[in-house]
Formats: sequence, C-alpha cells, structure tokens
Amino acid sequence: MSDEPTRLIAALAPGFAHFLVIVAALLAGSVVLAIVGWRARPAIAHRARKINRYVLLGVLAVIVLFPIYITVVNSLLPADKIAARPPTLVPTHLLLSGYSQAWTQGHVSSYLYNSFVVTFFIVAGQLVTSICAAYAFAFLSFPLKRTIFVVFLATMMVPFEVVFFTNLETVVSMGHLPLIGHFLGLDTYGALVVPFLATGFGAFLVRQAFLSLPRDLRDAAELDGYGHLRFMWRVAVPLARPTIAALALFSFFDAWNQYLWPLVVTDHYRTVQVGLRQLSRVSVDQINVTFAGTVLAALPLLILLLVFQKQLVRGLTAGAVKG
Repeated sequence: MSDEPTRLIAALAPGFAHFLVIVAALLAGSVVLAIVGWRARPAIAHRARKINRYVLLGVLAVIVLFPIYITVVNSLLPADKIAARPPTLVPTHLLLSGYSQAWTQGHVSSYLYNSFVVTFFIVAGQLVTSICAAYAFAFLSFPLKRTIFVVFLATMMVPFEVVFFTNLETVVSMGHLPLIGHFLGLDTYGALVVPFLATGFGAFLVRQAFLSLPRDLRDAAELDGYGHLRFMWRVAVPLARPTIAALALFSFFDAWNQYLWPLVVTDHYRTVQVGLRQLSRVSVDQINVTFAGTVLAALPLLILLLVFQKQLVRGLTAGAVKG
C-alpha cells in the first residue's frame, strides 16, 4: 500500500508532460505571431494580432479542457493502462465497467441523490430569501436601511470557517427541539440545508437588478392597486429573471461542491464530494473507478453550464446599467 501514491503519480505524470508540451508549443507560436505583427505593415500587423488572440484563446482552452479530457479518458481505460508509457491519449477500446462499479459498489448513486436533495432545498431557500430581502432594500423605506444593507454586504467578507463552529452548535441545539429536532439535528438533511438558506451575495445581486427597473413601473402598479407582494411576484421578479437564473446557478454550484460541512455533520447522508473522497481511498488498481466517479459528479455541473451559459452572462450584466 505504501507504493500506491508513487504509482498514482506515475500514472498521471506522462499525460501532464504532454499537456505542458502542447501549451509550450502554443505559447511559442503566439510569441512568434506577436513579433511578426510588431514588425509588419499595418494590414499584416492587424491580421497577425487577430491570429495571436485566437492562439492565446486556444492556449487557455487547452489549459482548461485538457485535464477534463484526461479524466474522461482515464475513466474509460483499464487500471493497468492508465500508468502505461507512452500514455493513452485516444482510447481504442472503451471500458465502461468503471462507471458501473462507481455507481453501484462506490455508492455514487446514493451520493448524487443526497447532493440533489440538499442542493434543491438550498437553491430554493436562497432564491426566496434573496428576492424578499432584495425587494425590501430596493423598494421599501425603513429605519437603518443603509446600515442593515452594509451588514448584509459584510457577511460576504466573513469566511465560512469563522462561523463554522457557531453553525455546528446551532445544528446540535436544533436537534434537541421537540417535534422538529429529528429533522434538523446532526446527520439529517436539515443540518445540511438550514445554515445556507440565506446569502448576502444573493440579496445584493437581485437588489441591483431591482434597482435597474424604472421607478415608473412601481408607481403605475400602485395606481392599478398592486400591493408590494403582488408587484414583487408579478412584475419585479419576471423582469429580473436573468439575474435570478444566474443566482440559481451560483447557488447550485456552491451547494453541490460543499465538502467540509457535509463531512462533519453527517454520517449517513454523505454528499457527492465526500463520497468522492471515500472513493479515492480505493486501491490504485481500481483508479479508473475513481476517475469514473469524478466524471459522474461533474456531469450535472457541466450540463447546467452548457445549457444556461447565456442566462448566466445575461444575469451578470442585467443590472450593470440602470434605467
């Protein structure tokens, strides 16, 4: 067992070396194009600079995508082929047994289910609390409004580790409550969800989107007899939908990738990140199973990012201009 870390490094090192060679070649080409563009005539220089930009973008794309590609390839190879030299960059025979072992023997299916449940309630809770808080800060007038909003922003600068033990004591105390303690104490879904039902970042993001709405909309709604609750859900929320969608994606990513909190407060409701840590402890002879579990854990994030990338960009820029 003492040789397993060395064997694992040996399995990954050849692929990483090829990756560095590709990046170095692309960077060298970019430097050559930059020199050519600097010395050439304006028309040629403009074309060279344009090509150089694409080369740099290609380098960045390789840096981001190559580790993902290697992970997928290694998940489809037998364990003994992963450490082979030269490394296999294009598999000729796809082996899907690693995925079936990760799904059943590695209990990835249970980890994914727990992560989906926890993430759903966290996202729903953060959307509701953020929308309500943002509406209050954007449209209502009450004492100490600015001070309370500054306190909201200050929570964004407090690391989670600072309040970790406070949240842990709160969860332990909730476990002793009558009737509901069984659902909110340690080793429950409630322990994984309750500390994350509100976020200062979400209130700030949605507030900026609400402030970009014309004030005349609120005045016209008052003339039509709309109260605050009706105006918020019928008018403000639909118009701020791109920002709210972006917030939902951020909340999903953050909740899905939690590791330390689920590791401490649960024993039976392990989420996928904790499950991957347990899966990585298997023998290096089954390292392809670990790679397969990693791909399965990242698949929901990749699908969301590919499907909703336009909404994400629109949401981040929707409140940039007021009016």
